[in-house]
Amino acid sequence: MDSLRRYRDTVIVVFLLAVPFFFLRANVRDPKELNALDRGIIRVSTPIQFAASALANGVSSLVSDYFYLVDVKADNRRLAYENARLKNKNRSLEQTEAENQRLRKLLGLRDTIPSDVISAHVIAKDFTEFFRVTRVTLDRPARNIRPNMPVIALDGVVGTVYRVAGDTVDVLLTVDSGSGIDVVVERTGARGFVRGTGNPTQYSCRVEYVQRTDEVDVGDLLLTSGVGKRFPKGIPVARVTKVVRRDFGIYQSVEAAPAVDLSRLEDVLVVTASEAEAPQGKTD
Repeated sequence: MDSLRRYRDTVIVVFLLAVPFFFLRANVRDPKELNALDRGIIRVSTPIQFAASALANGVSSLVSDYFYLVDVKADNRRLAYENARLKNKNRSLEQTEAENQRLRKLLGLRDTIPSDVISAHVIAKDFTEFFRVTRVTLDRPARNIRPNMPVIALDGVVGTVYRVAGDTVDVLLTVDSGSGIDVVVERTGARGFVRGTGNPTQYSCRVEYVQRTDEVDVGDLLLTSGVGKRFPKGIPVARVTKVVRRDFGIYQSVEAAPAVDLSRLEDVLVVTASEAEAPQGKTD
């Protein structure tokens, strides 16, 4: 049995060595010298070679695609990061440009007011959604700021100084029930007195002492009258939102909304001297 097993193993080894030899011999010989055995071997090996070649090409293509996708994924991550960085930079530049434009407009407004003014930046607000007091910090030290001094913004009147603590100032807004400003209707010159409603759910004002015979319509702009010399004359205060004309009594019922968007307030001017108190020739 051992002799048969050794003989069998020897035959298998010889066969395994002979098969590649004959396949290689048949494929490298000159086609003119091929015999019947060589042609038979080539006929048998051709499909095998084709299948092996196709398999090798497929594996090579799969590996290449894998590494290509890995590179593409890395490129995509890099491009996504760069895109996010550029978007953030662009957003920052847009914000800077918007702030510069706002400050330029504020400086322009400052030059048109015949009073001494100090610029300030909003730093805090009430905790309620429709706050009625806001806190600002002055851009430069000032010792002459007192309660009830006017505070204005690009779009109009913000309110009055409520409390002063060093360079920090609390501003009472026009929508607070303690605020009151004498106004005129820009279109007709009718007189009134804008007072905040103190409504915790919206920014609103009511216009008192508008005579029943005065012409006031929804959309009319209300400007500071200059009476009392507290506010410079001609600054927007509010815009009429509702008019109820009565058939009796002396006054109409008029409601208005502040001219300034108080929810987005950022920069303001504190008027430290009225028009009457401002030095002659002073323009800033």
